[in-house]
Amino acid sequence: MARALIVQNTAHEGLGWLQDWLPEHGVDVHPTHPYMGHRVPPSVEGDALIVLGGPMNAYDDGDAPWLPATRALLATAIDDGVPTIGICLGAQLLAVAAGGVVERGGAGPELGLGTVRVDAVDDLLLETGTLPVIQWHFDTVTQLPEEATLLASSDRYATQAFRIGEVAWGLQFHIEATSSMVDDWARGDAEALAAEGRALEDVVAEVRNSELALRAAGRSIIERFAKVVTG
Repeated sequence: MARALIVQNTAHEGLGWLQDWLPEHGVDVHPTHPYMGHRVPPSVEGDALIVLGGPMNAYDDGDAPWLPATRALLATAIDDGVPTIGICLGAQLLAVAAGGVVERGGAGPELGLGTVRVDAVDDLLLETGTLPVIQWHFDTVTQLPEEATLLASSDRYATQAFRIGEVAWGLQFHIEATSSMVDDWARGDAEALAAEGRALEDVVAEVRNSELALRAAGRSIIERFAKVVTG
C-alpha cells in the first residue's frame, strides 16, 4: 500500500469518505492531528499529502500555531513533486505556501450544496464539465501563485480548483464531507446561515438529497488521485 500523510486541522473536519476511498484504491491513510499537539513533519513521510479544512484562516498562526509548519510542508511537497491535495483551508494554505493570497470572500460565504465548472484540459485529477460539491468557506484565494493553473470556478468565486506543477491540487470545495459532517458544520455556523437567509435544516436536507451524486463525484476524483500516487 502507498501511504498518504493527512493533516487534520480540527476535530470537526476529518477524513470523511477518504477513510474508505483511499484504502480501496491502494493508498493507506496516516493522519496527524496538530490541534491535539501532534507533529507536522518538515517533509512528507510517505507517498502523498492531503491537508484538510478548518475554521481558521490561512494566516491564523496565533490560534493555530501549526500553520507555519503546514505551509512549509506544502511548499516542500510542491518542490519534491509529492502528489498533494489541499481541501478548503488546505487549498488556501497551498496557495499561500506558493506565493498566492487569501482574503475574506467579498461575495459572502458559500455554505452547503453547490456546483463548480471545471475547465481543466488534460488534468490528471479533474475532467471538464460540472461537478456537484459541498462548499463551506468564508475566505477565498484572491490571487493565485504565478505558477498555478486555474481549473474550476463557481458563479460566486473564480477560484474553486487549481493546480501547482503537475501533481499538487487545491480544491476550495469539499469532496470528503459526509452529510453528518455537514450537519455538524451547519449547527456550528447557524448564525451565518441565518444571516444568509437560509434555514439550517434546508441546507442539510439539500446535501442529504444529493449525497449519491456528491459521493460519485468525490470518489472519481480520489480514484484519479490514487492512480497518480500509485503510478
